[in-house]
Amino acid sequence: MILNIKDTFNTELPADSVDGNNRRQVHNACFSFVQPRVPSNPKLLHVATELAAELGISKETSEHPDFLKVFSGSAVYPSTRPFAMCYGGHQFGNWAGQLGDGRAINLFEISHLGKHWAVQLKGSGETPYSRTADGLAVLRSSIREHLCSEAMFHLGVPTTRSLSLVLTGDEVLRDVLYNGNAAYEKGAVVCRVAPSFIRFGNFQIFASRHDTQTLQQLTDYTIRHFFPEITITGKDAYLAFYREVVERTLKMVVHWQRVGFVHGVMNTDNMSILGLTIDYGPYGWLEDFNPDWTPNTTDAQGRRYRFRNQPNIAMWNLVQLGNALYPLIEDIPAMEQILEHFNTAFKVQFEQMMLDKLGLTTAPSEDFLNDLQKNMIATETDMTIFYRNIAQINHKNDTAKAAMAYINNAFYTTEALTDAVQANWHTWLEQYIQQLKNEQIPDELRRSAMNRTNPKYVLRNYMAQIAIDAADQGDYSIIAELYELLRHPYDEQPEQQKWFAKRPDWARHKVGCSMLSCSS
Repeated sequence: MILNIKDTFNTELPADSVDGNNRRQVHNACFSFVQPRVPSNPKLLHVATELAAELGISKETSEHPDFLKVFSGSAVYPSTRPFAMCYGGHQFGNWAGQLGDGRAINLFEISHLGKHWAVQLKGSGETPYSRTADGLAVLRSSIREHLCSEAMFHLGVPTTRSLSLVLTGDEVLRDVLYNGNAAYEKGAVVCRVAPSFIRFGNFQIFASRHDTQTLQQLTDYTIRHFFPEITITGKDAYLAFYREVVERTLKMVVHWQRVGFVHGVMNTDNMSILGLTIDYGPYGWLEDFNPDWTPNTTDAQGRRYRFRNQPNIAMWNLVQLGNALYPLIEDIPAMEQILEHFNTAFKVQFEQMMLDKLGLTTAPSEDFLNDLQKNMIATETDMTIFYRNIAQINHKNDTAKAAMAYINNAFYTTEALTDAVQANWHTWLEQYIQQLKNEQIPDELRRSAMNRTNPKYVLRNYMAQIAIDAADQGDYSIIAELYELLRHPYDEQPEQQKWFAKRPDWARHKVGCSMLSCSS
């Protein structure tokens, strides 16, 4: 297997003076050299062939034994030095100090066809940053990350990606809900891929330690490799860098809200400096429309990371990043102006995104979008099904009553459809149909545009759970089936209509479907 290795992070930035995977505090260094853990009996379960091609890996190469050796952690690719990153972060709003790659090991960087990729294994053993954890991952969470990374990419959401899923042959002890019921599960390794895995926390750790020299080295490296449009130097460059990170983060969160994605654990160490969705743990998709829903059991009481709060948390995290970069910028008014832009730009972009979902150019009234949300909450409306089906309305012929027929099957509870609630829906639908008439956009054009904005298929937690349950029994076919389905989330795919369905009743309160922990 021949890869075009072009390492930069571990060749241009300061390394830990101590080698080895033993746990320790690491100072004045961006990373530590480590060795992946060798699994006992690795088995390749799935390869994202489309991503593999982008890395210069052919289908034949991915089927070669050397591929499994490298991407399971069994062997280190020649002339490379795996490493784990040092970073800190705020977890649930509290500064946690040094965190780092506790169960991720960066293998190398690849250049192919003008693109540059960092490649890392998740679940390949302890590192200096593992604290009290084992550095391993289970099949359950690895399937979820592998499928969701690729699903989000094809949804058009900025994201890290996943190349491969490997069963290690080892048992891993996990307490799924942190309630004292630990049990052994099958171990697995995911190969994650991104232009870079640098996070907000990479900058925070050096600022917290007043290590301005390493902070500046890391920032200069990041600008040089990932923000080449910044050609100025000095403090203006760092300010431009901060502005661009804010803009990318804003766009990412707007995409999350567009498709109904809830990250579940938006700690600053889980925020990509490139504005990519990173660290797929207790995530979920909004199903019965509840803006206060969070999939994370750890967040069940405070709901800090609930769906409606994601923009606010992104802003809070950007403030923390600004605090970390302040020693390089030292211009509070300019930084505050950038943050103010986040608030104003988000409002504009969010409203435009919502109108795109509805196939409109302007809202009929100031309360139009608010009334829609109230109605969706009242009837526990499946977000994905509602937006996909409302595109079917014929504005010339359909009445509000006829339009209700398109969206009825998006409601999780018919008991909530009282006369008053039904009247509210009819009022809103009448406004909507009238607006469609006013704009006079041909139905086919509007429908086509809406269907490019509103996916038909998303990775609902119950779907992932079906794949997990099958995989536990040795059947990996559903992983492959969902991977292919989610490569074309906006297409009708009539042969896959079974996946265009509300969450089944058995999944409403099932662990892994409605409730997940950070160990998920």
